[in-house]
Amino acid sequence: MDFGDDQEGGSESQQQQQRRKRYHRHTPRQIQTLEAMFKECPHPDENQRAQLSRELGLEARQIKFWFQNRRTQMKAQHERADNCFLRAENDKIRCENIAMREALKNVICPTCGGPPVAEDYFDEQKLRMENARLKEELDRVASLTSKFLGRPYTQMPQGMPQMSTSSLDLSMGGGHHHHHQGLGLGGPNLDLDLLSGAASSSEMPQFHLPPPVTEMERPAMAGMATRAMDEVIRLAQAGDHVWVKIPGGDGREILNVETYDNIFSKPGSSFRATDLRVEGSRDSALVCMTADALADVFMDTSNWMEFFPSIVCNARTVEVLVNGINGRSESLILMYEELHIMTPVLPTRGLSFLRYCRQIDQGLWAIADVSVDMQRDVHFVAPPRSRRLPSGCLIADMSNGYSKVTWVEHMEMEDKVSIGPLFRDIVQTGAAFGAHRWVGALQRACERCASLSSLGGMHADIAGVTAEGRRSMMKLSQRMVSSFCASMTASQHHQWTHMPGAAGNDVCVRVSLHRNGDPGQPNGVVLSAATSVWLPVASDHVFAFVRDESTRSQWDVLTHGNQVQEVSRIPNGANPGNCISLLRGLQSSQNSMLVVQESCTDASGSLVVYSPIDIPAANVVMSGEDPSGIPLLPSGFSIWPDSRSGVVGGGGASTSAGAGGPLAGSVVTVAFQILVSSLPSSKLNAESIATVSDLINNTVRNLRNALNCG
Repeated sequence: MDFGDDQEGGSESQQQQQRRKRYHRHTPRQIQTLEAMFKECPHPDENQRAQLSRELGLEARQIKFWFQNRRTQMKAQHERADNCFLRAENDKIRCENIAMREALKNVICPTCGGPPVAEDYFDEQKLRMENARLKEELDRVASLTSKFLGRPYTQMPQGMPQMSTSSLDLSMGGGHHHHHQGLGLGGPNLDLDLLSGAASSSEMPQFHLPPPVTEMERPAMAGMATRAMDEVIRLAQAGDHVWVKIPGGDGREILNVETYDNIFSKPGSSFRATDLRVEGSRDSALVCMTADALADVFMDTSNWMEFFPSIVCNARTVEVLVNGINGRSESLILMYEELHIMTPVLPTRGLSFLRYCRQIDQGLWAIADVSVDMQRDVHFVAPPRSRRLPSGCLIADMSNGYSKVTWVEHMEMEDKVSIGPLFRDIVQTGAAFGAHRWVGALQRACERCASLSSLGGMHADIAGVTAEGRRSMMKLSQRMVSSFCASMTASQHHQWTHMPGAAGNDVCVRVSLHRNGDPGQPNGVVLSAATSVWLPVASDHVFAFVRDESTRSQWDVLTHGNQVQEVSRIPNGANPGNCISLLRGLQSSQNSMLVVQESCTDASGSLVVYSPIDIPAANVVMSGEDPSGIPLLPSGFSIWPDSRSGVVGGGGASTSAGAGGPLAGSVVTVAFQILVSSLPSSKLNAESIATVSDLINNTVRNLRNALNCG
């Protein structure tokens, strides 16, 4: 039997299918030119199509088909608009129908004068059945609780919550019950509601992304991205007439808004509302990463969050509009991100924007961001309080593994949220979200990546930790820092409660309660507590004092005054303060616990994050095994440089610099995360929160005394 003809026919059909599957995705610049021509002439003749073909580098047949598809799309849009009108009329009639049915429910029976029999009777029966089921469930849980406590479980009077007493478990990792007990604070025990569940991450409001991009929006977005790219390149290369150097700002520059408005004037933007504030800044630096690798970081939201955990608390790719070469050059995506300052005092900034990546030349990349200038944002969140004007960076490869990054950050803020005096100068001067902070964080992240990749050639240290063990320790510490930064977010999904200060305390503490169930975190109910204070001490001095293991006993309440020893140390940057340490308490009762600590600093601020782990978990890490399953519950400090002549402290106390000029100071945020109970359902009362507030107040008091702040 001869199958040659069949095979030949099959190969021809496969070739036809492959030919049909081939398609070409136009670049944003081509789409912009075609759209401009379509507005002038929806039916171009053969000569016009030939001219477009030469200008755009496309075949005449592609031009013809694009205009045919665009006319079909326009017709479909008109039909869609008609359908929307008819749907609105249908919804109006449906609402009237519902209103009429509601009115019929209030009709009085003509026979007895009472209301007619409705479904409420059956709803009451359902409630009675549900009530009986809940009583049976209550009796079952009470029986289990009695077996667990070893004594009868006495139920409270009806209508009162079931309560049981449990001591405060201050362990910061799953199953560690000894490191943080005995605070010496004289605080009361915690009363835990065993039957009322605490809010879990799965029960929190879900993160809502913007709606998908419609076909009608795509051309407009492509045009916005192209214009933003041109503006970012011009701003990055502009001279002193656009940018003004900050005196004593280490080369930092801020935008001359008046000059910018004259050069980059846009239709309809001649006048800016008085309540709008412009934040524009530019900074540049060398980073130890190639330009291609940096472009990958910018276009991948997971890497974007991993590189900037102290700035970006949430980021998502809404839609990939254009998938360029290798996912980089000529790529256009719609992103949503939330920016934060790592304090419960200030809410996050939510931004929906386009990100456009283009390779200008060999080794030269440009990234442009611009907020979506449409009313589509109001469909998924409240109208945005801020928007990103054309921002981004130029990345020039230096051919030695380094790249020069010139960062432009340009935002327009609507001052609807009152900013307290503690962070007012930091936010309004642009230090909170300016280019200087982004560049500093990028340098730190690139140095960290370089340190991680260079561990292969290192020998074991004094403690016997191998290169694999150091790599595992760096991965564990990176997860610890990311978890700490995420916990210090004041977003709509992470609410904080302000606790009034007790008598004699000038520190205002904010607390947040949530239930953990994610991998790498201890299961149970976690209490987060934080406060921010101003100290008349330079930020680098505060950072050096807090991260130094020899002075830890002066501020750490939980060490009980005992000294701490550094077991192992892993540098992860050029600055000696950028390192990961493994600490051990010298007291015999603390030998079962170790502390992982990471400290990092740059000109824009510093972080000191730590979390206790037990010795078996430390052995897993130092042997080079996967640390992703080790539970961590980090605490730490966020330190901002700040200079002022006087400031209102966290609870109203004022610190003055006297008659002199500005005093070098710092804004310090102190945060603790505490595993309250491993039970999946528990509820805190005022006494338990007061105990944690004492922990925060004592830590701040010890810092002030040790740094001679008074």
